[in-house]
Amino acid sequence: MMFARDAHKNQVRKYTGNPYADHLAEVAGIVATVAVIVTITQSVTINEMIATAWLHDCVEGCGVELSEIEQLFGLKVALGVSGLSDMETGNRAERKQKSRDRLAACSSWIQTIKCADLISNTSSIVKHDSAFAKVYLEEKRLLLDVMTKADPRLLALARQLSEVTG
Repeated sequence: MMFARDAHKNQVRKYTGNPYADHLAEVAGIVATVAVIVTITQSVTINEMIATAWLHDCVEGCGVELSEIEQLFGLKVALGVSGLSDMETGNRAERKQKSRDRLAACSSWIQTIKCADLISNTSSIVKHDSAFAKVYLEEKRLLLDVMTKADPRLLALARQLSEVTG
């Protein structure tokens, strides 16, 4: 938690100006509500899931190296962060397709964290940028269609948010 807060210390949330760490805390909190069930069927611990939720934007957003995450938090967390990091290149459509392909291949616990991330982001985008929300929500609906292994409760909530607000 402190590593992620420090890595994002100079970042604020678009639209609100709140510390970026607020988003990380929200994602970790959402993950915590389902982590016990998810970890029963996966080879991941609750602590690894929560750490990954806190660190999910460190590579793409802060330039932290995956090797540093692995050294500090272990291979499982580094693999989770890697699966959640949008490092694709190309135009927006190409990047989003590559992102969907990457996330479709991820384990259920990684897809579950991505659902929590989408839940956290959706309300803010819809509230503050209705024009972009149309594009964003369509991209997220396509992503949710391929994340078939995520926790069903978070997947249902993410789908509901993407449909009701879209």
